[in-house]
Amino acid sequence: MNTPNTIPKRIKAVASKHPEISALLSKDENGDYQSITYKELYKKVQILGTGLKKLGVKRNEHVAIMSDNCKEWMMTDLALLGLGAIDVPRGSDSTADEMQYIIEHADCELVFAENSKQADKILSKKKDLPKVKKIIVFLPGGTVNKKSAEGIEILSFEELEKLSAEAYEKDNKTFEAELEKGTDEDVATLIYTSGTTGTPKGVMLQHKSYNFQLDNVYDYIDIDPGQIFLSVLPVWHSFERAVEYIMLDRATTIAYSKPIGAIMIPDMGKVHPHWMASVPRIWEGVRAGIIRNINKEGGAKKVLFNFFVTVGGSWAHLNNMFKGTLPTFHKRIRALDIALSIIPLILITPFKLLGDALVFSKIKAKLGGRFIAGISGGGALPPYVDSFFQAAGISLLEGYGLTETGPVVAVRKQHHPVGTTVGPLFPDIEYRVIGNDGALKGPGEKGTLYLKGDMNMKGYYKQKEITDEVFKEGWLNTGDICIMTHNKEVRIVGRSKETIVLMGGENIEPVPIEDKINASEAILQNMVVGQDKKFLGALIVPDMELLEEKAKELGISYVQPEDLLEDPEIQEYIHNEIQAQVSTKTGFKPFECVFRFKLMEKPFEVGQELTQTLKLRRSIIDKLYAKEIKALF
Repeated sequence: MNTPNTIPKRIKAVASKHPEISALLSKDENGDYQSITYKELYKKVQILGTGLKKLGVKRNEHVAIMSDNCKEWMMTDLALLGLGAIDVPRGSDSTADEMQYIIEHADCELVFAENSKQADKILSKKKDLPKVKKIIVFLPGGTVNKKSAEGIEILSFEELEKLSAEAYEKDNKTFEAELEKGTDEDVATLIYTSGTTGTPKGVMLQHKSYNFQLDNVYDYIDIDPGQIFLSVLPVWHSFERAVEYIMLDRATTIAYSKPIGAIMIPDMGKVHPHWMASVPRIWEGVRAGIIRNINKEGGAKKVLFNFFVTVGGSWAHLNNMFKGTLPTFHKRIRALDIALSIIPLILITPFKLLGDALVFSKIKAKLGGRFIAGISGGGALPPYVDSFFQAAGISLLEGYGLTETGPVVAVRKQHHPVGTTVGPLFPDIEYRVIGNDGALKGPGEKGTLYLKGDMNMKGYYKQKEITDEVFKEGWLNTGDICIMTHNKEVRIVGRSKETIVLMGGENIEPVPIEDKINASEAILQNMVVGQDKKFLGALIVPDMELLEEKAKELGISYVQPEDLLEDPEIQEYIHNEIQAQVSTKTGFKPFECVFRFKLMEKPFEVGQELTQTLKLRRSIIDKLYAKEIKALF
């Protein structure tokens, strides 16, 4: 039997094989999870697809979905793809201007909006959206401004479902006929990049890009039918989108939650997930929350916790030596690693087991009690976060990819995870690592990563010139600077566009420095600056709660918490925190050290300084804080 060649065909096959397994768990108005089985999900997709066909949705038509995660999103996505249409997704936290640009640039006539608030946001730009004819609102509650909607038909999702059921009752063959026409060469989606550098670009991804991931990832990660996946990232983003397809293709259950500790942690207690995909910032937040609670308790608990974290970290390193899961940027002698690690590993294991019982079992219980692994993507996982969870015995499988690659092209192997890397590239991916001198680089040598394979995008929509810039003879320039191990695992060390070049010609990758600075409990966020300057500076977002505790400890008086940002003793405290993380003593070169900094009053926010996946929008920050940056130099 041939493998189905489009995403909806694959989900149809899963529904046939596992009809009674829950496909989706979503909350009702009372906050209780309600289940939809695979059989029910596919029937809803069939019916909805029939209704959308009746509404006039055509093959290759672009349809916008401006919504966060919900069962309606997934049903609509699969129905559209089954008809051969192309969806254009974006999250509800996007601004009206971003939505207007995407909807207009993608030539969308039909738009799905999460709720009336999002519909009104779109309608506020109606004069700039002449192609839009119809808006369908997913969730009930609230009313769309009818005056601003004049000339555009507004439908509720409930009305669409009623219309679809009537159409399906009269003709239950149309959707299946359209489904069978689909091929892996069809474009499935048009995902606009999150805009870290200028105007978003529409990435055209074909079904074969997703098929490539589905056909390779199960050799890296064991996912079984009926397991539960907690969805916290926005499904419009390519990473979460691909992971949800991976989970549905394996007949797991997707439970929708939010990337907010006060929601996510209780939901883990409700559904007891086996898997969760998230960006590094979420794991940073979980770690920071644990440490903050321990610090508040203080005393013997804090001493015991720190001791077992140290023990757990040492045990993890020795275990990696013994098992051969240390990165081989330089060739290692396996017999020597085993000889050096086996005795210390035996001696330290009883303390590790004690730490598991007294400390780390409580953390695992908070994650639901049967958590297998977290999949981290959408940015580099900071080493201090990685090592913390290793010490706690919680598996984080860091992956790698770009929107332009669908996105997943590499992930740590579940049963052979090599730390500080994103694992090996999937089979059938051709790769090159090319240095600044244009030469091919081997293991342990730094260079820009180029990729070739079926996972690569078709191109940027209506932007051939930019497409031609990133593709050279079929090779995609990822823009990521990496180092390969001798076993072909990949470590991402920076972005070529983010490289800071000092006045003296030194090339500096800011991300490892920023990750290290963020390891300080006193610092929530930071961005390193210094292009064409003599030295590096940094914008620092401190933990104001911790600063107030420090002020109390030092006897510093103040009227407003913001007054502390200019206090000399607080400045010295933050300076010492930065120096403790980034200095020649901690392995950094003198020119990689931060000499001046500015304490910021408010955190960087999504939609302003941060992308939806919490990456720094460096060009935006440079503009917003030009005055503050200039003052550093």
